[in-house]
Amino acid sequence: MKKIKIGFVGVGGMGQMAHLSNYAVLKNECEIVALAEPRPQMAELVARRYGIPQIYADHKEFLERADVDAIVAAQPFRNYHSIVPDILQAGVPVFTEKPISLTVETGERLVRLGEENGVLHMVGYHKRSDPAMEYAKTVVEQWKTSGELGKLRYIRVIMPPGDWVGGADAPLVTDEPYPSIQPEPGPKDFDDHQTRQLDAFVNYYIHQVNAIRFFLQESYRLTYADRSGVLLTGESDSGVTVTLEMAPYKTSVEWHESIQVCFEQGYVRIDLPAPLARQVSGVVSIMRDNGKDQPSHFQPVMPNMAAMRKQAINFIAAVQGIRPAPCEAKEALEDLRLAESYIRFMARYQ
Repeated sequence: MKKIKIGFVGVGGMGQMAHLSNYAVLKNECEIVALAEPRPQMAELVARRYGIPQIYADHKEFLERADVDAIVAAQPFRNYHSIVPDILQAGVPVFTEKPISLTVETGERLVRLGEENGVLHMVGYHKRSDPAMEYAKTVVEQWKTSGELGKLRYIRVIMPPGDWVGGADAPLVTDEPYPSIQPEPGPKDFDDHQTRQLDAFVNYYIHQVNAIRFFLQESYRLTYADRSGVLLTGESDSGVTVTLEMAPYKTSVEWHESIQVCFEQGYVRIDLPAPLARQVSGVVSIMRDNGKDQPSHFQPVMPNMAAMRKQAINFIAAVQGIRPAPCEAKEALEDLRLAESYIRFMARYQ
């Protein structure tokens, strides 16, 4: 299958560290042929560093003139409302970071535009692409199907604040001012405080909200949240209990994130590396104890590949039609529904 032509809309810090650096090394799968960046010095520096031949001043000029098969729109999520609709209406497959937007209202619009134009919109929940997560998902689905270890009962996620950069190299920078884009406003019924709360929640914890659904493969609803912002709990459509522990403590030089998927007679646990850690995957631990055979603990060896690299591979494969994207816009919209319900729930404590 021929290489696809990738274009980047935005090449700031996360655009470089999380995405551009990973696509750039996939030389058999893709070539980066164009970028749109309103900061001319930044555009020139990045284009020269990565050998990108075409530079455009903004996404509109890019869409008018660039010949690409897919776009990575590496933008702050509150910019999506003014950029992503144009890409979807142009019919170009697009990747955006999580979340799909700040609000459910904007997310619904993006989903609708993608469906109306028949265009792929993959949302960057990179944890789904971690080899450890992919492996664990296979085991969980096998156990669900076979029933060999009983029913799925409980999913626990913990992610305290920590060193999320994980020693990654710093991006190229300039002293140019950041482009002035009016950020997406909060939900119409939210005050400024609630909008700030929502912004922080979807920025830090929407990955974990999404990861729970990744293993459930069904919707779930919020049932409780504590006033201190440490814990939220939920229940799935089939009655599985889920918890997200957000900030029971914090670390300064480590990253502590784990997901434990519990069945009646065993569990699958994934310990994930810092989001920007280079070429290291998570660790999978599997416990089985059916009460008949010898109980066992097992840790499979994972490849030396970071989730961000595998995510780039997965987007390219989705554009080529090889396999579905790990998370498309319609599913990502469900994360915002839970996020808004969480902020509304927390309002009762104020």
